[in-house]
Order: sequence, then structure tokens, then C-alpha cells
Amino acid sequence: MALDSIQSISDYDAIKILSDRRRLAILRALMGAPATLTQLGKAMDLHPARVRYHLKLLEQAGLVRLTYTQTVGNYTEKYYQATATAFNIQVSVLPQIAGRDAIIVCGSHDLALELLAKTLFQDDRLPAVYTLPVGSLDGLIALRQELCHMAGCHLLDPLGGEYNTSYVRHLFPGQPMHMITLAHRQQGLLVAPGNPHNIQGINDLARGEITLVNRVAGSGTRLWLDQQLQIRGLDSTQIAGYDYEVNTHTRVAEMVLAGKADLGLAVLAAARKHNLDFIPLFEERFDLIIAESAFSDPLCAPLFDALNTAGIRRHISGLEGYKTSETGREIQVNQVFSSDLH
Repeated sequence: MALDSIQSISDYDAIKILSDRRRLAILRALMGAPATLTQLGKAMDLHPARVRYHLKLLEQAGLVRLTYTQTVGNYTEKYYQATATAFNIQVSVLPQIAGRDAIIVCGSHDLALELLAKTLFQDDRLPAVYTLPVGSLDGLIALRQELCHMAGCHLLDPLGGEYNTSYVRHLFPGQPMHMITLAHRQQGLLVAPGNPHNIQGINDLARGEITLVNRVAGSGTRLWLDQQLQIRGLDSTQIAGYDYEVNTHTRVAEMVLAGKADLGLAVLAAARKHNLDFIPLFEERFDLIIAESAFSDPLCAPLFDALNTAGIRRHISGLEGYKTSETGREIQVNQVFSSDLH
């Protein structure tokens, strides 16, 4: 029986089961190969009855399963195996607010998305929006694993020159998906006021005295940078600070402002907020990716409605480097046509 490659664990009871080191050891053993009660008992110096007890709990949690039996003489041995080759424990602990539901948005960090969440939060009749900045790719993976309602992304396909579509099609094959444009935004290099190192662009990363503060692997900004390094033939191992990662544009600005890095890639709005100089590099589209189930869920309707209000667009436009001409525009993915929310 084929195993899942990675199985996410978000159920608190399952996490509690794995808090026992013996059960965790049994699960790890069964991730490597099928085994019987007797074999596990010998390997871990546990009585088979104790192994049976722990296996039962793991089986009830859906972490292991009986794969086959083998009869030798008058004795039948049962072989158990983990249900995946790897497990990823993911759980979000959110505040409990009486009378309010929550919308969870995973993915890339964005200042306009934060502004939208703050605006909705001020109206206690609307659901609270929580943004978890984990990077564009991890956001899509969390969406596929149904750990969030939508994902914020700005993933550029270097071959087609299109944002997000190819990634969504790859991760959600044949599944109706919706992309709603939040905004277009300008990205570039953030440097200290006055640009003391006379930094002009990406090629300056090859200078040994220049220190970078990088974005996390899987973020759209990091992927764009890595593509540029490859195009220019620059070796990332030779860039000072390349492995120093932060997960938000705001944190990039804070590190440059504090003098802990000479430059970082982030949006113009983050530079202006921290009074940093900015070297423009490109403009990109930031989308919210939503599965059909969440798109038709009344819970998410207030967020979609807000994107079509003049007030929200005016607030987003107030972020320097942001454009709202396509804010609220919907693109349906996987064998459907484009349309507008307007």
C-alpha cells in the first residue's frame, strides 16, 4: 500500500499521543519499514503487551496501520507501518474572541494584507483575519493541506512571466481555484539613508564587504532573488548574509535600519516606513489564492466585499509603491474563465 509522502498533523489529540517518547520511537521505526509487535518489542526493549497498547493509540490517530499478515506454522504475525514517510506537525494557536469567527491567511507577508486584516478587525460584526507569514510556497502547501482559508502569493514563473497561475495548477491539479488580486507592489533593495555603500543593484551582492539580510526559502521574494543570481552567474555561497533569513518585509527594514545588514530585498512601503533609501527593481502582482470551498463560504465573503470598497482601495493606495487598479479582480484557475468581482 502506497504511503503519503508527508502527512500533516494538526489534531491536538494526535499531537498529545506523540508527546510520549515511546510512541514517537515506534512511529519513527514504522516510518522506516513494516514491523511486528515482537520485532518492535525487541528493538525497544518493551514487552509486546506495552507495544500493543501504544500501537493501538497510534492506529486510532491514523498514524500507523496494519499492512499485512504473515503465517508461519500455527502462528500469525501482523505487520504494521506508518501511514506516511514523514510527518509535519502544524497547528495555529489563535486568540479566542467571543462571537467572532476567524479567517486564516497563510503565505507571503504583505503590508496591504495586514492593513486589510486590521480594517476588518475594527468591526466586531465581521470575522477576524489572521495573517501567518510563512512564504508563498509554504502558504500554498498549507492551503492544500486545508490548514488555512487562503494563501497570499507572488510567485513569478520565469518562463511564462505570469504570477501564481502555474504554481496553483501544479499544486492543485484539476481542482477549481480562485485568485483574487490584492494589489500590485514595487520591490527593490532597501539600504541605509544616503546609500553609504553606493549600492546600485543585485550585482553589488558579489562585493565581499556587502552584507545581505535574506528572506526565507520558499518566499516569492527569495525565489525571485535566486532566479536573478542564477541569471547573473552569482554564487549564493559567496554572498555575506545569504543564509541570514527573516520572514517579513518589515523585519528586513528593521535589520537594515539597525545596521545589522547593508541591504535587503523588500517592498517600497517598508523602506518609507523606516526612512530607508530604496533602489527599485521590479513591480509584481500579489494575489490571494482560494479553493472553491472557501470562495463560496459566507465566512470569507466580508473579506472579498471589502476589496471592492473605495475605502480599502484608498488605504492600500496610501502605501507607497502599491497600485490598486486591479484590486478585487478575480482569475479562476483550472479550466474556467476569467471574470471580475466588480
